[in-house]
Amino acid sequence: MDGVESGNMTTQVPSLRNANPSEQTDRKPITSEELLELLGDEYTRRVLETVAEEPRTGREIIEKADVSKATAYRRLDELSEAGLVTSEIHIDPDGHHCKQFSAVLERATLELAAESFETTALETSG
Repeated sequence: MDGVESGNMTTQVPSLRNANPSEQTDRKPITSEELLELLGDEYTRRVLETVAEEPRTGREIIEKADVSKATAYRRLDELSEAGLVTSEIHIDPDGHHCKQFSAVLERATLELAAESFETTALETSG
């Protein structure tokens, strides 16, 4: 995919960064090391797996991932900043509204070789 550089292990993921135009910023591309560190956290993986199954509200994520409210929202912020999760406001017919979170990432491929390691592909659902 576009933006993969093997020399400095930087993975730029424009399609993830631009998944929600209202959330676009001038963020730096996520590096392979940052991606591994982020996904190396058990709670982050649980939150990501939960929203990868289907879009969910914060309350649903807390229940399904079995994490505290603070942990869920902290991990959602980190995943959003990395471009792996997006959110949108969901409005019920009765006028109540809440944020619904969705995973943008379907699969990440990491290649390990004797002299290098790099993220070789990130596929999006969009």
